[in-house]
Amino acid sequence: MSVAPDTGIRLAAASAQDLPALEAMIFDHGANIWNYLPEDGIREHLQDIAQGRAHGVLALEEGQLIGAVTFGLSTDFDHYLPEQARGTPQGYVSEAVVRRDRTGQGLGTRLLRQALVELGKLGADAVFIDRHEENLASAGMMRRAGFVEIETYADPRRRPHGSGCTTVCWKVLNPAALPALSA
Repeated sequence: MSVAPDTGIRLAAASAQDLPALEAMIFDHGANIWNYLPEDGIREHLQDIAQGRAHGVLALEEGQLIGAVTFGLSTDFDHYLPEQARGTPQGYVSEAVVRRDRTGQGLGTRLLRQALVELGKLGADAVFIDRHEENLASAGMMRRAGFVEIETYADPRRRPHGSGCTTVCWKVLNPAALPALSA
């Protein structure tokens, strides 16, 4: 993928050999009161990466994993799309995590932007992501990557802390294909 000038941080596509480190990163650095991380669901998602049904972009510094974003295609967000676009797989971001000692440096935004590029290559016209309504760090990262909030709803099963709400955001990649979304 790329190396940013003067940072020494390299972005790379996740592969099956990266999954143990990626799993450890998600559970060790992604766990907080705002994030919903069901162990079985995360492991299933990682197996989807191993099988090529989902993808990830990793940030590596001197060979060490310091951040990651995982993503794929889905029709789970169809109800947000105009009727003519429903049933067409769109992008979704599943996990976005940066090592705790590296947060606040723009790495999450950089990873998320690269995931948007990769999802565009996979044919996504729009990309969806969600977060706890009160997760300000995730909100900032998503906003800097160009995501716009579209709905906040009560979600006490996944969000037992704070407001108990999930906020869904999207980024339209292809306005010509989804003009109603980009208006």
